[in-house]
Amino acid sequence: MSEFVVVTGMSGAGRSTAAATLEDLGWFVIDNLPPALITKVADLAGRPGSEAERVALVIGRGGGEHLEDVPGVLDSLRAARHRVRVLFLDAADEVLVRRFEGTRRRHPLAARGVEESIADERLLLEVLRSRADIVLDTGELNSNQLRQRILEIFADDHNGEGHMQTSILSFGFKHGVPLDVDLLFDCRFLPNPYWVDELRDLSGLDQPVRDYVLGQPETLAFLSKVDDLLGMLVPAFVREGKSYLTVAMGCTGGRHRSVVLAQALAERLVSHDVGSSVFHRDIDR
Repeated sequence: MSEFVVVTGMSGAGRSTAAATLEDLGWFVIDNLPPALITKVADLAGRPGSEAERVALVIGRGGGEHLEDVPGVLDSLRAARHRVRVLFLDAADEVLVRRFEGTRRRHPLAARGVEESIADERLLLEVLRSRADIVLDTGELNSNQLRQRILEIFADDHNGEGHMQTSILSFGFKHGVPLDVDLLFDCRFLPNPYWVDELRDLSGLDQPVRDYVLGQPETLAFLSKVDDLLGMLVPAFVREGKSYLTVAMGCTGGRHRSVVLAQALAERLVSHDVGSSVFHRDIDR
C-alpha cells in the first residue's frame, strides 16, 4: 500500500511551498501530473522495492484541465487500498489579488483580469475543495509559517486509519477569522490580560499570563465544556472517516487568552488519546 497526498488549491495560496516542504520530508513530489496518469504512478509506486512509497501530487496548475476526473481517480486509489489525502490551500480573494499584484506574476487563467481569473479558478477547483481532507487558509501566513503548518501535519504523521490528528489554532479576531477550521470558539468573554500593565507585553506562553487566564473561574468551566464536547465529537468524526480536525480559539489580538486556551486544550486532549499540534497564528503581531 502506497500513500498519496494531492496538493492543490488556489494559485498564489502556497502550493509550491507545500510541495517543497513535503519533498524535504522525503515525499516523492510530482508537479502538474495529468489526472489520467495518476493510476499509472500508483502502479509503479506499489511495486515491490519501489522507493516512492509516499507520493505527493501537485494538481491544478495552469488552468486545471480535466479536474472533474480527479475524484474518480482518487476513489480508484482508495479502492486499491492506497492511503489518499487531499490538501487544499486557500486564501481570501483580496489576499490573492494582493499577492499577484505584489509579485507582478501572471495568473495562470489570465484571459481576463486578476479578480475575474481568481473567480474562474475557484469554480474550477470546487470539485477538489469539496473532497479535501485538509483545507489550509494561508491568507495570514507567510511562507515560513505555512512550512511550519505543513510540518506539523505531516512530519510525525503516523496516524493510521481510525485515528484523529488534531490541530489547535489560536488567533486574533482583529486579524481575520481563519477559513480552515472545523470548530471555532470565541474566548473574548474572559478578562483580558492586555489591560493588566505587567502582563500586556507578555504572551500566553509566559507563566504569569497563563496563571492569570487559567485563574479565572469562567476559564476552567469553559475548558471543561469544550473538553466534553470534543470527547463526544472526536469518536463520531473518526467513525465517519475524518482524519484531521482543526479547532480554533480566538481572542481579540491572538496573543494572550487564545494562546493560553489553545495550549490548555491540547493538554486535555491527551486524555482522549488524540494527537494534537498547536499553532499560534497571531502571537507575534
